[in-house]
Amino acid sequence: MNIPEITPAEFVARRDRGDAMTLLDVRESWELGVASVAGVVHIPMGEVAARVNELNPAVEVVVLCRSGRRSLEVARYLQQKGFNTVNLAGGILAWSRDLDATIPTY
Repeated sequence: MNIPEITPAEFVARRDRGDAMTLLDVRESWELGVASVAGVVHIPMGEVAARVNELNPAVEVVVLCRSGRRSLEVARYLQQKGFNTVNLAGGILAWSRDLDATIPTY
């Protein structure tokens, strides 16, 4: 199963032009306290299966974590459940590096 990837800059450009997307952050709550971006739906990776009904399968889901590994696993899982998913390449580390250096990289 092939999961497409999108860079943080591509995500922001698409969001700014009005593309319907959900940015799903699958990091733990403490990680959001250290580094976060606005407008995310937060469901920790370990809770996704139990809370999948909180996501709209009609809207593309862009999955975000720290570096892109956990988000890739969640994107794969959601794709198996019928969602259109995309992995945010490089996670919050890439977001900080490429878009907003004020976001800590813990």
